[in-house]
Amino acid sequence: MNLSIKLKSITKFLSVVILAAIMSCQPDKLGEGNGLVASDLDASFTITQVTDNNNNTYLFTADNDQYITSSWDVTGGDGISVGDTEEVFIPDAGIYNVKHTVTGIGGAANIVTKTLNVEISDPIAGNIVKGGRFDTDDDIAEWTVLNISASGTEWTLADGKATVTGGGWNQKGLYQTVDVIEGLTYKVDMLVSSTSGVQNTWFEVFASSTQPVDGSDYSDGGAIAKFSTWGGCANEPFSGKLSIVGCDFNGEQGIYIAEATETIYLVIKCGGEDLKDGVSIDNVEMRALN
Repeated sequence: MNLSIKLKSITKFLSVVILAAIMSCQPDKLGEGNGLVASDLDASFTITQVTDNNNNTYLFTADNDQYITSSWDVTGGDGISVGDTEEVFIPDAGIYNVKHTVTGIGGAANIVTKTLNVEISDPIAGNIVKGGRFDTDDDIAEWTVLNISASGTEWTLADGKATVTGGGWNQKGLYQTVDVIEGLTYKVDMLVSSTSGVQNTWFEVFASSTQPVDGSDYSDGGAIAKFSTWGGCANEPFSGKLSIVGCDFNGEQGIYIAEATETIYLVIKCGGEDLKDGVSIDNVEMRALN
């Protein structure tokens, strides 16, 4: 997930210069120190939803300016940024920790953390896949196992990922419904990994309005992303985005163009002769590109 951040910083350069000048005039030692240490620093802040821009845009504002530096850190963000205020676009629904750190004279610091609950994903930039991280029971409940083969290959959803194991030329899938908007181009991607590599194995992703049915193979609309050992990859241990480590596919991996505003099925299937230690997926995403 990428957070789009607009920094609105009131620079405190002059204050820092003055402070440096003052401190340079102080003795190196005065008893146990020079006594220039800030006290009662306050990192409290306010979170405001920016309703005139986008419902998923939030403004973080420090409640006071009695500090030298102010920095912000948001769960899943692009790292720490500095400023008195920060405007952040959060495309995905979820619970985020917003941490505000202020520092003062003598290196004193104070930190306040608040929880931000983003209830709805942005309809364009947001990830329309639900439970793609497999972190909670609610995440796992969003997925349905597609029993293409009766046995021999199994999906296990646990420990923050979904892992398919087995072989014997059997295959099974996972699927869920997603809502798409006519005319938009979507990109499907996910982290795929195997600690062992696989043997004579296929892994394919589909997006189609056709409902999956147990006992039947699924190929409606054709695969929009894949890898297979016949394409020259996955024979050795691997880990990375499917769009990067995938192979045996013509064109850009993961592209789906919605021909109607409707509910479709996102289907992920895997099977083969020997999946060895298994193939795991995590961070499954489907986002509009335009």
